[in-house]
Amino acid sequence: QVPLVESGGGSVQAGGSLRLSCAASGYSCSDCMAWFRQAPGTERVWVGSFDPDLGGTVADFVKGRFTISRDCADNTLYLQMNNLKPEDSAMYYCATRGGSFCLSSPSRYSAWGQGTQVTVSS
Repeated sequence: QVPLVESGGGSVQAGGSLRLSCAASGYSCSDCMAWFRQAPGTERVWVGSFDPDLGGTVADFVKGRFTISRDCADNTLYLQMNNLKPEDSAMYYCATRGGSFCLSSPSRYSAWGQGTQVTVSS
């Protein structure tokens, strides 16, 4: 299985911005791709996803601050994160599943990246 490769994480102060990337060159651009995050001691939660037919959707807790986009020229998924808050600190993972319909449960995704750490200080 070809790995997904995330990049772009780092440490920022509250109010700052980061842009995460996920390279998915071994996968079809017609499949759903998603971002999840997981803080220590918590479950992995859905942040947003990009449905090839419907476009990007983000969770309510990041709506207005985060945006998902995708470039099918090289099949890269992006997560633009603005106005970051300390509670956004987590390991961020991208994932893909066979099929265009996006779901929010991590168990429905078959391929994952290794994650990229985001740390937001107050």
